[in-house]
Amino acid sequence: MPRFTAENTILAKEIIARYPHPKSALIPLLHLAQEQDGHLAEDAMVHIAELIDHTPAEVIGTASFYEMFKREPVGDYLINVCTNIACMLMGGEELLHHLEDRLDIRPGSTTADGMFTLEDVECIAACTEAPCLTVNYRYFHKISTDEADQLLEDLRAGRRAHEIPKHGTLARVRQSIPADRRAGAAVPGECGQPVWMTPKDESEDAPA
Repeated sequence: MPRFTAENTILAKEIIARYPHPKSALIPLLHLAQEQDGHLAEDAMVHIAELIDHTPAEVIGTASFYEMFKREPVGDYLINVCTNIACMLMGGEELLHHLEDRLDIRPGSTTADGMFTLEDVECIAACTEAPCLTVNYRYFHKISTDEADQLLEDLRAGRRAHEIPKHGTLARVRQSIPADRRAGAAVPGECGQPVWMTPKDESEDAPA
């Protein structure tokens, strides 16, 4: 199981440098690790712990809290089908069963070629657009079984690669802050009071 690559180790240190405390960079570093390997490899989490000077248990504890972080390998395309009440009434369960048949897997499983993982999930906050599913957290609303079939075909053929990168990559464009615009790390105790909290000078309102 890999640690960060040399390139990502450099990027990880740049991310850490943006924060006043190294531990504050934990979530971005977890995203970076998942982007690298498609899931959170154990050695990568140990590497993160070393970089932020905390224990592996603290890193794993944070990662295990968030459903979006996967500690086991998943397919290139993670398909989440909503089966909560609104989607269920509009055909969500039928859509899930249809995808089970098409992919020949059960929810929680991955296809033999490693391309698709299928999950049934609770509400994904798109009840007015039911039934819904997401692919690598990209939404598809009011989707029919025929449209789901077309989506699978497009993903297999690579026709959606520009809009749906493989699992682990939340965005194709990473945050980049030009050196001359970076605020730099600040020690909390040495920070001044925000401008918007500065008491208004009552003399401005006083009559001349």
